[in-house]
Amino acid sequence: MTVKEMILSNDYMDMITDSKELWDENYIGNEYYYQQIEGDIGIFYINREIVPPLTISNYTYRSIPKLFGFAQEELIHEHNASFDSSALSESGILQAQRPPLSLTGIGVVIGFIDTGIRYTEDVFRNADGSTRILAIWDQTIQSGEPPKGLKYGTEFTREMINAALQSETPLSYVPSWDMDGHGTAMVSVAAGSLLEDGIAFRGAAPNSQMVVVKCKEAKRYLKEYYLVPEDQSVYEEPDILLAIKYIEQFAIAYHRPVIICLGMGTNMGGHSSGPLFSNYIDRTAVRRSRIIVASGGNEGNAGHHYFGTVKGPDNDRQYNDVEILVQEKSSGFITELWGTLPNALAISIHSPRGESTGKIESRVRKSRHFTFIYEPTEIRIDHVLVEEATGNELFVIRFVNPTPGIWVIRVSGADDVLSNRGEFNMWLPIKEQNNTVFFHSDPDITLTAPSNADQIVSVSTYNHISGGFYERSGRGFTRGGEIKPDIAVPGVLVDTILGKMTGSSISAAITAGAAAQFMQWAVVERNGRHLESREFRSYLILGATRSADLTYPNREWGYGRLNITGTFDTLAGLS
Repeated sequence: MTVKEMILSNDYMDMITDSKELWDENYIGNEYYYQQIEGDIGIFYINREIVPPLTISNYTYRSIPKLFGFAQEELIHEHNASFDSSALSESGILQAQRPPLSLTGIGVVIGFIDTGIRYTEDVFRNADGSTRILAIWDQTIQSGEPPKGLKYGTEFTREMINAALQSETPLSYVPSWDMDGHGTAMVSVAAGSLLEDGIAFRGAAPNSQMVVVKCKEAKRYLKEYYLVPEDQSVYEEPDILLAIKYIEQFAIAYHRPVIICLGMGTNMGGHSSGPLFSNYIDRTAVRRSRIIVASGGNEGNAGHHYFGTVKGPDNDRQYNDVEILVQEKSSGFITELWGTLPNALAISIHSPRGESTGKIESRVRKSRHFTFIYEPTEIRIDHVLVEEATGNELFVIRFVNPTPGIWVIRVSGADDVLSNRGEFNMWLPIKEQNNTVFFHSDPDITLTAPSNADQIVSVSTYNHISGGFYERSGRGFTRGGEIKPDIAVPGVLVDTILGKMTGSSISAAITAGAAAQFMQWAVVERNGRHLESREFRSYLILGATRSADLTYPNREWGYGRLNITGTFDTLAGLS
């Protein structure tokens, strides 16, 4: 097989690694291919016939790719006679576009990793009709040349896009197209051109340039492992990592500051810093002239987080019964339980008809399989006493063909002595991937990854029309208590080129546009150093709008509401 075929084939398993000792750089054959991302971080594509089945016990938790979905609730396809700029005005973006600052993203590149872009739209063109897009890497098209250093997909350059735009049949020249519309909407909000002097439309950074990655969908074997329905669009970690690597390189090739906007998220993981994905984007985010912005997701009221303690408030019990409501026709779901040091936990699972797995505790990496007499359900439990990236205890529980009704996971101590009352957290996949919920859920610690990463800018969502917090928005802090989100940003009924959109990904797009404005001022116009994500985050916090009746930092609002003009007022000594 060719390298491209190995990367794309469902017969090859994708594994993330941070150990070069596992591969031979001179190897040529069909057993595996290794793609380096950076330093020790890379991806193995391994023939599934020569390796054990996919379980955490056979590999490691952090090496198995997570699946990501979009932080979007709805897109209302309607075209108004005039553009509603209230979200940009509320964020201070509109004011910063006007003199004396006149910040429109000139000389700045914004990168998007999403469903692609409808590149023929006027909102992505210069006044002369040429494209403002520097490149599109379409991971789903294999007929053309991939980007340099990468082995799959097709790269469409600015020159190729301009040639397509001059044709009566542009898709015959550049066949990449955003069928979903999610990516197109996001790019338009962050970087859309002024149409009719801004009356018809304008983005937050209308003179910036764009790089777009259209992600290919996850392999079938991974969707089966995570029990995601076949018709559900999900995207896998390795492709997103390579997309970040691709976009980040434009800072070097074009000598321009680069913003990377991430509108995808996952509920899988420890909801804190530590995984290889977070390590890589943190490493990228702290490079000069780079900023990474991530949406916090829409999981706040989804019923997908449970926080509990083994001991009761007065030590009146020594277990906690976690109830999970499974709907009719559910083919399955996966849930993760994360313990807190120094406790060791045990679990037992009880079906709606009363059958039980018995108490499960283990001090070694082990996978266990359970079936029932009166239930069609199969359960597989992987237990890791010390998960490599976080150092915490982890149970990963897969329910296949679960009986509808209330399932109970009884959590108890593996030892008689517990510290901190035996605290633990559990998460279910994001709403777009399943409709199973915890019967007694907790809206906090619901930011999706990668917004829990330390060094990036993480945003939550509020309704700028009503002034209230968006009920679906993810909320902080992280499981380890780190302060996230950093800032709250409008994201309800925001005008895009395709209509009005609601969701956390739109909040990330607005923030990416504000970041392009600040990068223009600081880097392009040489008013500051070649700053990076940490510094930009601090400037945002200094200029944020805060309410007198709230305490900051806040689980919902972070350090306040985005106000990029407020940041410049602070720098000017006006506030």
